[in-house]
Amino acid sequence: MRVYLCEKPSQGKDIARVLGASQRGNGCYSGSGTVVTWCIGHLIEAAPPEAYGEHYKRWSIDQLPILPERWRVEVKPKTAAQFKTVQQLLAKASDLVIATDADREGEMIAREILELCGYRGPIQRLWLSALNDASIRKALGTLRPSAETLPMYHSALARSRADWLIGMNLSRLFTVLGRQAGYDGVLSVGRVQTPTLRLVVERDREIARFVSVPYWAVEAVLSAGGQSFVAQWLPPQGCIDDAGRCLQQPVAQQAAERMRAARTAQVVSVETERVREGPPLPFDLGTLQEVCSRQLGLDVQETLDIAQALYETHKATTYPRSDSGYLPESMLAEVPAVLDAVLATDPSLRPLMERLDRSQRSRAWNDTKVSAHHGIIPTLEPANLSAMSEKEMAVYRLIRAHYLAQFLPHHEFDRTVAQLACGGQQLQAIGKQVIVAGWRQVLAEPKPEQTDGEAEPQRGQVLPALREGLACQVGPVDLKALKTLPPKPYTQGELVAAMKGVAKLVTDPRLKQKLKDTTGIGTEATRASIISGLLARGYLLKKGRTIRASDAAFTLIDAVPAAIADPGTTAVWEQALDMIEAGQMTLDTFIAKQSSWVAQLVQQYRGATLAIKQPPSPSCP
Repeated sequence: MRVYLCEKPSQGKDIARVLGASQRGNGCYSGSGTVVTWCIGHLIEAAPPEAYGEHYKRWSIDQLPILPERWRVEVKPKTAAQFKTVQQLLAKASDLVIATDADREGEMIAREILELCGYRGPIQRLWLSALNDASIRKALGTLRPSAETLPMYHSALARSRADWLIGMNLSRLFTVLGRQAGYDGVLSVGRVQTPTLRLVVERDREIARFVSVPYWAVEAVLSAGGQSFVAQWLPPQGCIDDAGRCLQQPVAQQAAERMRAARTAQVVSVETERVREGPPLPFDLGTLQEVCSRQLGLDVQETLDIAQALYETHKATTYPRSDSGYLPESMLAEVPAVLDAVLATDPSLRPLMERLDRSQRSRAWNDTKVSAHHGIIPTLEPANLSAMSEKEMAVYRLIRAHYLAQFLPHHEFDRTVAQLACGGQQLQAIGKQVIVAGWRQVLAEPKPEQTDGEAEPQRGQVLPALREGLACQVGPVDLKALKTLPPKPYTQGELVAAMKGVAKLVTDPRLKQKLKDTTGIGTEATRASIISGLLARGYLLKKGRTIRASDAAFTLIDAVPAAIADPGTTAVWEQALDMIEAGQMTLDTFIAKQSSWVAQLVQQYRGATLAIKQPPSPSCP
């Protein structure tokens, strides 16, 4: 009997339907020598410290560090019945196909059960990137050998055990030290959670420390050939800051007066550059979360849930927890089927579809850039838009647009920069004229971010025909009193972006050299849950679309050693997890290093006294 072990009941139902296993049983489907069963997420969890000894129920520094020699797991009470079903089926199985999600966590969900149940039979791996019937059939015809994905399990196990070692030991250590210092809350420490929290704490401190500086700008409305345009004054050296802003009001005031008196401005030079922009890649999950946070105001967990529903429930898009926006070159053969499915899903797209070049190959198709997963795109079969909620529809349209953009021409525009002289002052006018809309037909241009209270009227303006020596009439000249603005608080999408690109934020030159730009903290699959966990614990607080650190967050970050909260340290650990997955480091080596590090920290802080500032009302229980 061949057993297929899926991650969720809905996956099991889809795979069973394609396999023809139509007989519904207790926690499974069966038919002609095949059984499809499922987990409900993790059926097993790491045992808590008290499972290793009753004395660990009481939090005490004397008992630390807790370093298990033989790791224990426990069956989750809520899903114990399904675990029993899976256990019984594995006992009868002649061979097994792991059909959980095609990622590190999915591998662990299946393998931890096989370990606990002592399954020793043959194993193959079903690798699915979409749950529509055509994709399932294709994956069933190309099952992978078990050994190919086993290192993913070791990597996931390393992550799980490292999280346990750091969370269980250091949360106890600093909570007890905090209580000794008079702080009643729990100081919850996490391998990814704490560095993520530090990013927000540091941003909030930057905002609190910020001192606004006044500066002045001059904007002139000019006209030539009956067409008006806006030019900005370029202040002279000696009165500007590093960003080129004029800090001396009398200088700006005098410039404005001279320009008004001059009445004409002469064109000194005109330079026009043709700019060609290729389309953005299809989405990876992190980028989708950033864009949905910015454009739709969605929380990162909400975006993940919607992307999961589009994949799992609606079968409209491919696997969502991808860390790559690139597509394998083999999928070029599927382009006609995908585009036909998109049109069948939404016939109103026909005029646009007729403008697509189906043979066009954008930079998205690149085997060297594809990781275990490819970009999130529409599936090979039509979806039912009427079954989607408004938010699901909005996210689907974004995913669809990024795919369709690959078959439209480059966006081309002329960027013109004109330098002018007026009353002894220098002015600059910038214009943009779209030549080929290209992929902008499906993706609107993002709205400009406001900077230091100053709008950018030049951003989209079209300049009249200007030439060197041409005299332009001077209209209204506006002297603007502005002030520098503090950094903005993080939105959830921006925090995900900071977690992904943490190498840019690392200041230690040795760490910076070691980290690749692509090495972040957390994974596509875990960043949303990390942020949700910090919100649930009261360390992060929602303020409109932004998130701020609570009093408890400042207390925690001030209490723990810098190394624990350093995003660079965590990013190096993430690199090690990738090395385990690539077979370049063993699970045991990694855990030995983590255990040693935790033991050293416990020893270092065993008799320490924390200097904790007491917040007026702790936000964390």
